[in-house]
This record gives sequence, structure tokens and C-alpha cells, in this order.
Amino acid sequence: MTTAARHAPPAAEIILSGQSGEMSPQAGGKAGALARLKRAGFNPPDFFVILPHAFNAKGLKPGLRRKLDAHLAQLGAGPFAVRSSGAQEDGAEHSHAGQFLSLLNVEVKGVAKAAHRVWQSGHAGSVNAYRKTRGLAEAEPAPAVVVQKMIDATSAGVAFSADPVSGSRNRVIISAIEGLGDALVSGEEDGETWQIDIIQNSVAERPGGETVLSDEQAFAVARLAQDVEAAFGVPQDIEWAFDGNELYILQARPITTKLQAKPNDDEQTVILDNSNIVESYPGLVSPLTYSFARYAYARVYRSFVRMVGVGEDVITSNAPVFDNMLSRIDGRVYYNLVNWYKALAMLPGFSVNRAHMETMMGVSEPLPDEVTSRIGPAPAGGFGRWLEYARMGRAGFGLLVQAIRLPRTIDNFQQRLDAAIGPDSLDIASAGASELAAEYRRIEASLLDRWDAPIINDFLCMMAFGASRKVMEKWFGQNGLELHNHVMIGQGDIISAEPARRIAEMGTMVANVDGLAEKLESDGAAALAEHRAVKSAFDSYIEKFGDRCTEELKLESTTLDENPGPLLAAIAAASRRPASAADERVTTTPLGFDTVAVGKPLRRFVARGLVNWSKARVRDRENLRFERTRIFGRARKVFLAVGRELASLGHLDDARDVFLLTVEEVLGAVEGFAASQDLRSIVALRKAETNQSATRPDPDERLVARGAAINVGSMLQSGRAPSDTGGSESERTGTACSAGVVTAKARVVRDPSKQSLAQGDILVARHTDPGWIAVFSNASAIVVERGSLLSHSAIVAREMGIPCVVALKHATQWISDGETITVDGSTGKVTRLAP
Repeated sequence: MTTAARHAPPAAEIILSGQSGEMSPQAGGKAGALARLKRAGFNPPDFFVILPHAFNAKGLKPGLRRKLDAHLAQLGAGPFAVRSSGAQEDGAEHSHAGQFLSLLNVEVKGVAKAAHRVWQSGHAGSVNAYRKTRGLAEAEPAPAVVVQKMIDATSAGVAFSADPVSGSRNRVIISAIEGLGDALVSGEEDGETWQIDIIQNSVAERPGGETVLSDEQAFAVARLAQDVEAAFGVPQDIEWAFDGNELYILQARPITTKLQAKPNDDEQTVILDNSNIVESYPGLVSPLTYSFARYAYARVYRSFVRMVGVGEDVITSNAPVFDNMLSRIDGRVYYNLVNWYKALAMLPGFSVNRAHMETMMGVSEPLPDEVTSRIGPAPAGGFGRWLEYARMGRAGFGLLVQAIRLPRTIDNFQQRLDAAIGPDSLDIASAGASELAAEYRRIEASLLDRWDAPIINDFLCMMAFGASRKVMEKWFGQNGLELHNHVMIGQGDIISAEPARRIAEMGTMVANVDGLAEKLESDGAAALAEHRAVKSAFDSYIEKFGDRCTEELKLESTTLDENPGPLLAAIAAASRRPASAADERVTTTPLGFDTVAVGKPLRRFVARGLVNWSKARVRDRENLRFERTRIFGRARKVFLAVGRELASLGHLDDARDVFLLTVEEVLGAVEGFAASQDLRSIVALRKAETNQSATRPDPDERLVARGAAINVGSMLQSGRAPSDTGGSESERTGTACSAGVVTAKARVVRDPSKQSLAQGDILVARHTDPGWIAVFSNASAIVVERGSLLSHSAIVAREMGIPCVVALKHATQWISDGETITVDGSTGKVTRLAP
């Protein structure tokens, strides 16, 4: 008696029910997985297994038909799916994907014959070819056969609980098709692809147009894939189907490609918001500007909390909070709201007045309670409440002292600024890189680290403006609000109003010279050479406001002294304004304090003093912001000059490339602490990132992510990247399925039975199926017109470790047999080197 015969189960056990959740090892990989799914509480369609020993060359062995009929009766009315379950099929290392026969929609009377055909498929030549390419023994025992109740699928498909191409463990990849999924799995039809970010619990990528799955269904499939992974302990490739609203799992097998390690749980919540800062830093912001602003914010707000009485030990222990007030996402600047809230929670009075102080953040949408409840001290009570009031009193007294001293503080700040960037400062045009770095350090130490006047005035301005407005409304109603508005905007000593006035004056001067406006537009500033008065006014404007421009806080912005074109255009436009326009006024008589506070002398006195003090703070705020522009302008010139020097030394291609570096990288290159000396490569990387960001729309105003902050950027770049389904005649893009880059001869194969590949050729085909494995064995890469990320051709390519691109439309017409092409399986790009 042979060994196989001695270990064959008795006839009564040759057909095994799947209902118990237990399964003999002889039932094969697929049946074992279905049994485990059943045992773990999942709902695969009911099934039973016919073990290999039930068959001989002619079909089902005698005496087993009655047992087969009994098991079929337990499953209910057909039709049925009849599938293989090989001993090593759906294994952790070798999936044998598509190597055996599967038959669908088999009626009751045809099950015995269908099962025999599936059993016979284990001896097919394609199976032996597959095993040979994987280094396995050529002989594979005949498979067991799974008979499963068919699902009347409204939609079906495949899902990976991890991304088999990138190896990412935080993405579920889903491919779906209407009806049964067999055409999708075989690669005969393209399905729609979804990517679900399981960390953010969001759709990272969805198909365009009308979709087979709803968002809710896609999330349900993603959860199913994750649940199966959790039950089996390894990432899974599952087949699934919807029958109406009921989701079934049809089979599961381990993903056989190498994956990244699974990230550990991270409960941090990142909330970014640009509803305010977008006014200062709109659109794309260079790395240099971002790093400069980030440093400035860190220094300024350390100084602010120190000013209101926060202890030095608290400030030091919260260094990461102050160092990360800003974030840069896809080239755009955002406030990191969680850190802003943490800074707010340090202030005196937070534990007794949390709700009111939250409004100081000034964002359009409050932070969720799940975030704020974990930040800051608990509400103070009892003696602790009185201690907090004492802290508030000390802080209030300190602010009062600062308010009294504010004029002197502003004067001192102005003197430091003039000394730092005045006419006696460094001559940037003749300075070397080391002198320029030292100049920036001097600006940093004397101004950025001592930003006292602007921050004190801004805080007092915010408080005074809000308080005065509330007082005017409460005491004098709508008339009080109108008077408040009139006083605030009726100031003639705000420097922000000066440019408009000067432009209007120059416009009048130009209007008095025939044809000068037209010459300004055609010849630029050269047109002023013969008009001394206008040129003097123009030069005076540039000297004072040359650093002002659109997006002036962005160091990369081109200033008026570099390109005066916008100013010249404004002057020309002003020259054409009708003379009467400047004299038009609304003739209504403005309200005054005597008018709105009749019979209320004490309130009139208090209101006038409060509003006028608030008006002074608004004026100083605007004027100090102009001084900020001067500082940024000086920093811009210094960095641009460093760029000039680095370019002259051969480290950059152009002086303006310096804006693609960070402050630390620029200073490190000069002072010696740089981590890399290859500035060109850094610039090239940043330039490519910037160009990609420029092709995408601005992200949402509020961005929320779980875990590390970098998850926000990766989530956006995968979810918002433009879909490239084609390209030029020399390059087109399909779906990337298996990583790697290969350049070789293309072999267009339409009939694998008549055509073959030389070793190292790139296989180009309209579609493939598992029978092409013999052709695959010589291929260095695969390009297929049809299919999806989850088709068998893609699975096999990944197992073989060769690049694969599918869904490249009309590839067999576009690529000529024998020409040389490059296939990039990571990006999906296919390039014809000599079209």
C-alpha cells in the first residue's frame, strides 16, 4: 500500500462541510482560509470541500455521488462556484494566483463534472511553469475542490489590506466592478480603484465620475480587509462581493510581496488652519520664507508669554510648542492650532476663563473638545481659583506698566531698527558671504529676538479695540458703533495711507505732461529721465517703499525696487483719473462724542479716552507693520546677496535658488554647520516639489490628521495629485503595479502560443491571464493595456520582482514591436526612446 493510500481519509470524510469551521490539511489553502474565516466570525458563502482522493481519471469515484448530492442540498438551490484549493495555494509565500481553474454559476447537475475539471487543472503546464519560476518543486499534488454557494453580486472585487506596490501598511487598496469580479481578477476588464487611508479614516483616492461603490461601501470593504488581517495576523488579499447591502468575503490569502513595517498607534491629532495667516502668506511660500517666519514666530511668542508672567521654566519645557507654531503643507503655510492652543493655555487666567480665552485664537471653527479637553490645567476651584486670579492681577499690572511705557518702547525699537538697517549698515553689494551671514545674525539678535514693541502693541491693540467697541455699543447703541468706525478710519498719520497719497500726487504730475503716461507704460522708468520733479518723487517713493510689493512678507516676492513696473502702471492709471474724482466726498455730517453722549458727561469722557487710546494703538500697529516690512526687505536683500555669492562660488545655478533653501541651510553653508554641502541637489528637489504643488489646487482651510504631522502632507499629495492617464507620443502613463525601472526591447505579444520572448525583453500585451506565466518568465518588465492594480498579471509581476504597468490604453498600437522603451513600475510611466 502506498503512503498516500495509507494516509487517505475514509470515504465518509472525503467530502467535508465548511460549516464547522474545522478543516483537514488535505483540504488545501483556500478551504483552510475559508474555514478560518468562518471560525473567526466572518460570513463567507456556505461551502463544502471535496478532497483530492475523491477523484480518479474518469471523475468522481463511485459511491460518492449521493454524498455530494446531500452536501449540495445543505447549501440550497444553485448556482454554485467550483474552485480549486491546492495544498500550497493562497500561501504566505506563494499565492499560485490564477494557476488553477475556477468555474462560476454551475448548476446542481453540473457540479460533479465541474469539480473534476478543477481537480484536473492541477496538472496543467502553466502550474508547473509558475512553480519553476518560483523555485518550487515542479510536482504539485492535485488540488482539493471547494464548492460554494454563488452570490448574486451587485458589485464585487478585490482588496489589499496593505499597498502591495509601495509596501505601505496604512492604505487599503480596493478594486471594484459591477456584477461578478471574475473579469476584474482575470484582467479582462478594468475596475475602479479606491485607496482608503486607515490612519486618517479617509478616502485618499477615489475614481472619477460615477462609481460602482459608494463611499460607505468602500469603507465597509476597507474595514473587512483590516478585520481579516487582524484575525489572521498578516496582511491579506481578499475577494469580496456585495449582494445588495450585504457584504460577503469570498476568499482570503496572505499578501506575498514585501511590505513595510506597520506603524504603531499614534493618538496625536494635528489640526492646521490658514484662515488668518493666508493674508500674510498666500499661495505657495518658499522654504526660505517659511523657515524665516517660523523662527520669528517662535521668538516673538516666547517673548509675549514671558511678558505676561509665564515662568521661564514653563517656556523652556514647552520649546516644541513655540518652535512649531507654523506648518508648511504642499507649499502653503498654516497655523498649527494645537500648539497655539497649548500656548494659550499657559496664560494667566486660562483655568478660570477657558471659554473666553479660546475666542482669542480668532479662527473660523473652534477646536474639537476631544483635543482641547487634554490641554491645559483643569478648571481652578477653591484656593486655586484665587491663586489664578492673583496671577491675572500680576499680569494685568505688568500690561499696565507696558502700556504706560509703550511710547518709549516703540522709540527704542525704532532706534534699533534704524541702526540695524539704516544707511550706515553693511553695503550688501560689496559684501562677501561671511559678512552677509554676520549681517543676518545681527538683524536676528537686535530685532527678531527683541520684537517687544510690535508684540506689546498688537496685544494691547486687540484688547483696546474690542473693549472700546463693546463700550460704544453698550452705552450709545448703533450711533456709538458708527462713531467708533469713523474715528478708527479717519486717521491721517497711518503710514499705510501714504503710498496711495504719493501715487495720486505723482499721477497728477504725470497728467500735466502730454504723453508721459503712455511713455511710462512703454519705456518704464527710463521715461522719467527728462522729468526731474516726477523722477524725484518716484525715487523718494522707491527709497521709502521699495520693499513693499504684493505678498511682501514672502522673501521670494519681487519688490518694487527690483521691478517698478507695477508702480509705474499705478502712476499712469492715476494720471488718467478725472480730477473731480479726488474731490468727491459723502456730504453727511459725521457724529461726534458730544452728539452721541448728550447728557452723559462721565461716559463721554471715558469713551473718548478709550476710543482715542485704541485709535493710537491701531495707528502704531499699522506703522509697526510697515517697519516689519522694512526688516523683511533687509533680510530679503541679505539672503539674495548670499545667493549671489553661492552662485558665484559654483554652489547654486542662480542667486534666486537661495529661496529654495531654509535659513538653517543657507547659514550652515556659510558658517560651517551644514549637514550637506550639495546645495544644488537640495534646490532641485525643492524645485520639483514646488512645481508639483503649483499644479494642485490650494488645500482646504482646515486640515486634520491623526498621528505624525507629516501625515497631512502625504494625505494631500496622494488624494489631490492630478490623474495622468496619458502623455506625449514619447511618454504615457498607466497604473503602476510593481516597482522598478527597466530599459529594454519591447516585444508586443498577441498570441503567447505562437510568440515568445527573448530573455530580458519587455512584454507588451493587450491583456494577460495566468496562462501567460511561461512568457512572464523571460520578461524583464510587463506592460498591459487592460487590467488593474489587483489583476493576476500584477500579482505575478510583483511576486517575480519585475516592473509592471497596466491599464496603459492602446499600448499594443502605440508601442512598436522591437523598439526600446523604459518602464517605471513605481510611477506607471512608459517612455519610448525613439518613437
